Amino acid sequence: MQPKKAPKTRRKYDADFKTEVLKMLDSGQTAAYVANALGVSENLIYRWKSVNQVGKKVVAGQSELTTENQQLKERVRQLETEREILKKALSIFSRAT
Repeated sequence: MQPKKAPKTRRKYDADFKTEVLKMLDSGQTAAYVANALGVSENLIYRWKSVNQVGKKVVAGQSELTTENQQLKERVRQLETEREILKKALSIFSRAT
């Protein structure tokens, strides 16, 4: 009988560590070098990079939508005000006849 090996536990990396890894990549170091230097999987580094890029796109898209939403809400308020003014004007002119 062979002794049972302890199950491998996943290492968890905090956001600061991931950010530092991505900064190293941005500075021109290769993923292979960073992986060997820090003792993490190269595939894991590529996954973090991919998630980071998707996150940036989502944030950019949300800010554009937020800006557009604010502009549209302002336009709705303006049109509602104009409608109320026209209703009052119609009421005044219809009484005059």
